Amino acid sequence: MEFFKIHRDIPFMRHALVFNLVSLVTFLAAVFFLFSRGLHLSVEFTGGTLMEVSYSQPADLNAIRSSVAALGINDVQVQNFGTARDVLIRMPVQKGSSSGQQSERVMATLQTADGSATLRRTEFVGPQVGDELAADGLKALASVVVGIMLYLALRFEWKFAVAAIIANLHDVIIILGFFAFFQWEFSLPVLAAVLAVLGYSVNESVVIFDRIRENFRRYRKMSTPQIIDNAITSTISRTIITHGATQMMVLSMLLFGGATLHYFALALTIGILFGIYSSVFVAAAIAMWLGIQREDLIKGPVKKEEDPSDPNAGAAV
Repeated sequence: MEFFKIHRDIPFMRHALVFNLVSLVTFLAAVFFLFSRGLHLSVEFTGGTLMEVSYSQPADLNAIRSSVAALGINDVQVQNFGTARDVLIRMPVQKGSSSGQQSERVMATLQTADGSATLRRTEFVGPQVGDELAADGLKALASVVVGIMLYLALRFEWKFAVAAIIANLHDVIIILGFFAFFQWEFSLPVLAAVLAVLGYSVNESVVIFDRIRENFRRYRKMSTPQIIDNAITSTISRTIITHGATQMMVLSMLLFGGATLHYFALALTIGILFGIYSSVFVAAAIAMWLGIQREDLIKGPVKKEEDPSDPNAGAAV
């Protein structure tokens, strides 16, 4: 399905150097903020107090956040747990106050606001657990990267695998750079969003790479930059439909999902936008600079060359 069809190839690769210089500057800025400011890690990684509170009626999460914040406890996570009457509260460690004292103060404040508030359980999450979660998260990220590289190397060619991984890690580092610069809270849902962006970005790269391989079979007289320009141009309609629909869904979570989904949706929003950019200007350009050519991708007989201006040349994506 296509909203429109562009009959003349857009010369993306002509401007590849400029766009990749912009990407390099953005990437280096993200790395700088990661090292200079660091990530603002959530309770899951740093340790803290976890409380489960039950109410006789649906709880007002915003009022609970305000009550806890009034005690001088910042970065509190408040969300429903199971039903609208059950609330899960995560609080960071406070200096000079034990976990038990902290939970007692919070419960006294909550019961003052609503006498039906009942403490069902309280737990202390130690920093050792946070270190373990961070290590597991890095292992998950490494596993995804290795899996993507193997998949692309087997399906296409190692030059495409290297180009796609550089582009995808570019997206991940930029997401982390945004969180470090603005000191947004980095939690387990945000880590899940980063892993999702890796898979989502590689999907766009695979579509473009697949069209490049088809073009190498179809157009024998076209140069590699022309092949890549035609591949990107011919998939633009599909890109707009797919990413537009996905971005609408993610924006709805960002605007209406509340505080629980805010940073998760924010990470996905940044990742989708930069994923489109990197698939077109970073992955394809790096593959071109690595010297991708017809012989790398074609195994067996080559099809008769078609005219790219012919509306019947190839099926639309």
